[in-house]
Amino acid sequence: MAHKSTRRQFLAAASAGTALGLTATSYGRILGANDRIALGLIGCGGRGYAAHMPGVHAHDQQQNVEFIAVSDPWRIRRERAAARCEEWYGRPAQQFASYRGVLELKDVDAVMIASCDHHHPLHLEAAAQAQKDAYCEKPLAMDMESLKRCCDAVQRAGIVTQMGTQVRSFATSTGCRDLFRTGQLGKVSRIEQRRNGTKPYWYSWMENAEPIREADVDWTEFLTPLPMRPFDGKLLTGWYGYREFSDGPLSNLGCHFIDLFNYIVGTTLPVSCVAQGGTFTWKDEYGFTCPDHAEATWVYPEGIIVSYTTNFGNGDGNVMKIYGEQGVIDLTSWSKPTYSSRGAIKPSELPAEATPVPAVETPDHFLDWLQCLRTRGTTNSPIEAGYYHCVPALMAMRALDTGRRQVYDAATREIREG
Repeated sequence: MAHKSTRRQFLAAASAGTALGLTATSYGRILGANDRIALGLIGCGGRGYAAHMPGVHAHDQQQNVEFIAVSDPWRIRRERAAARCEEWYGRPAQQFASYRGVLELKDVDAVMIASCDHHHPLHLEAAAQAQKDAYCEKPLAMDMESLKRCCDAVQRAGIVTQMGTQVRSFATSTGCRDLFRTGQLGKVSRIEQRRNGTKPYWYSWMENAEPIREADVDWTEFLTPLPMRPFDGKLLTGWYGYREFSDGPLSNLGCHFIDLFNYIVGTTLPVSCVAQGGTFTWKDEYGFTCPDHAEATWVYPEGIIVSYTTNFGNGDGNVMKIYGEQGVIDLTSWSKPTYSSRGAIKPSELPAEATPVPAVETPDHFLDWLQCLRTRGTTNSPIEAGYYHCVPALMAMRALDTGRRQVYDAATREIREG
């Protein structure tokens, strides 16, 4: 299946002339193996403390990197992260309530953005303006304007950026991509994921929350850029379940699915989307506003229909498959995908029974970013990947909210009804 898109497709309507890649500034920042890379952590919650920090720590000696600064609006979390830095590196990290403090440090070479979803484009745009390389969690944005601003800022700055869609860096994901490129699946016409659960993921954060004192929180910093509202400690840990701060499963979970099939199949942007959803099961005193049931369907210009469903009323029925004329890739277990000729409508050379997809050696997601900080090369999940996972998610949420079909206009980089 031929794929003709380029790395600059999503920037076709952006400021003329500047392509992502090795700018003069980027060339000037190539470091030797003996140069220490100083990192700043923006957001010290579950992703920052439990994923980013240990993910980097596995490679920090080999790659000669060190966290020297941390920021979080909640004092408890930033102190916890700073204490870990001192344990690992023998010296305390500087602490800030605001991301601005980290970005103002001249010694910081790169930042890891693990803040709330509503902060991602704000923090990434600011990092680009400060000429700091960045690793940024998904989803990249919650609206098209902030998405375009941060992508354009990264383009202008030429910083090395890695999106936090780490599944594409699994060795088996690369194996699936290489298998697809052989053409043995034939024409792909349908891709689907059903990612269900017995309870929405945001409850686990709420139920494990520590007592939160208003005096320990820079409330304005947490809300920014949203309007001021009275302090509410449950939002600090339960933000995943509220639409002001996150769009729920279609975006938060769906982005992994979208990014993975983009990586394997080579798709980029859909032409249309319809979606429905709501809170049908988990109605309680928390008043969560993210849907506990949601489903979206996109049509891609390659002639592929893509569907995503989350049902938090019953955990059965999880599936992720790529369907072709001559067989199927089954990624229901992301770490152990299989392929076969099941369901083929044309003669197939694929095995009749499910067969493990051969793994292809691939640097893990954090290591890939760290290596690219030195070489100034393109990461496995660059800014384009963030744009490509974010636009479909925004289309889905707008379709869900309006009840109307949404289309994407690549010339203007706009989503509209159609």
